[in-house]
Formats: sequence, C-alpha cells, structure tokens
Amino acid sequence: MPRFVIHKHAARSLHYDFRLEVDGVLKSWAVPRGPSLDPREKRLAVEVEDHSLEYGDFEGVIGEGQYGAGAVIVWDAGEYRDLDEDRSLAEALRAGHARFWLEGRKLRGGWSLQRMRGRGEKAQWLLIKRRDEGADARRRPTSTQPESVLSGRTIEQVRAEAR
Repeated sequence: MPRFVIHKHAARSLHYDFRLEVDGVLKSWAVPRGPSLDPREKRLAVEVEDHSLEYGDFEGVIGEGQYGAGAVIVWDAGEYRDLDEDRSLAEALRAGHARFWLEGRKLRGGWSLQRMRGRGEKAQWLLIKRRDEGADARRRPTSTQPESVLSGRTIEQVRAEAR
C-alpha cells in the first residue's frame, strides 16, 4: 500500500505538510492549522511542490536561506488506500476531489481533499475528515500529541538540538 506522511514544519509560520505517495512522489499540501478530526471543520490545504519519497522520513532543520528553512518532524505516518474504485488517486486529484483512508499512528479513517480554486502549486484545497469511527470533534491531536512518531522529539527539541 502507498504511504502518507504529515510533517510538522516550523518555517516562517508553524504548519503541517500533508503528503501522499502518488506515482512515485509525495504529492504535498501545506495545512496551516493542521488536520482536524471534526468532519465539520474544513482545513485549508495549499498545494506545494512534489517531494521525493526519501523526504518522507526527514527530520531535522532546513538551513537559513533554503526553501522551507526551519525545523521539521514526522508528526504522523502510515499507509493509505484510495476509496475511489473507479479511478486512481492521481486521476482523482487531477479532477479535484480525492477520497482516501489513512492508517496512521495518530490519524485513522476516511478523509477527502477537495480543490477549491487554482491548479498546480498554490492551488487551494480543503482537507476534510469523513464521518466514521475516527471522527472526534473533541480530540485535538495537533495540540495533545505534538511529538514525532519516528523519534519522539518535539519540534522545539529538534530546533534546540540544531543550535
């Protein structure tokens, strides 16, 4: 099964980078407020450039002067499956609406990405939790589970270690 990764990224502003393995790359969206488990909360997801599969395990600090400078941790990771039986996830993304099931350490269940406007980099999408057993309007994993699923470190610890 293909994998997904969510990087917590303290660049100019703190955000989460949501990445899905599609056609040999990590398709990526910057999610300013991070994913929500409440299906009523639609989270802005701005499409950014594709990343290599190897980048999925990256934790550390991107140096000053480089694109995305700042501390990065792997906030969640796992596998996903496409919920659309009629077309591939790549085709669904091109059409502007993709549905998938995440099997992560922090996030589980159905999600969708819905394009609002634009195409390619900077296109605006909505990341939406589907109504299922993983939905929970009271649970806030971005604030209650701040640590990396790979190293157990927080973004603040990674930043401090680089100094």
